[in-house]
Amino acid sequence: MGRLPRFDRRTVLRAGLDLADEHGLDAVTMQAVAGRVGVTPMALYRQVASKADLLDGLVELLLTEVAMPAAGLPWQDRLGAMAAGLRQVAHRHPAVFPLLLRRPATTRESLRARAAAYRALAQAGVPPDRIASVERLVSTAILGFLVSEAGGRLAHHPRGVLDEDFGRLQDLLAGFIASESGARPG
Repeated sequence: MGRLPRFDRRTVLRAGLDLADEHGLDAVTMQAVAGRVGVTPMALYRQVASKADLLDGLVELLLTEVAMPAAGLPWQDRLGAMAAGLRQVAHRHPAVFPLLLRRPATTRESLRARAAAYRALAQAGVPPDRIASVERLVSTAILGFLVSEAGGRLAHHPRGVLDEDFGRLQDLLAGFIASESGARPG
């Protein structure tokens, strides 16, 4: 019997993301990912503890595709850049993107995106005891729009209309954040 190919967690996660992009999220099974990597399903458990861990890893890949804006930018610009980055990810991975509404960020790498949002909200003046709640509401609104857009629910609207709607949503959310902090938006 030959040696198993060398592979790491990133290889396993990438294989899962590629499968989901090509065949939908339901196609992501331990067996299918193992086949893509060229190993037995049991060999995957050296890199991912379970299917849940694999799915958490897909959330990680999606969130780490978003470039984190410079910390010195105003909070509105940082959150706007993150939202725009998420939109690009949604367009690249429409079959996988809804996972962000179904699974929380739990891995160290995926939590960096949440931490960046928390820092921007703190800079906006949101009281520390309200930051988690404000982030949940803002991210859920953004993700909901993006899942609707990427999933085709809004496909009958021209791109310009969707761009305008996305901008209006961000303006509404900036106003909400400002109301939570006592600051004025823009």
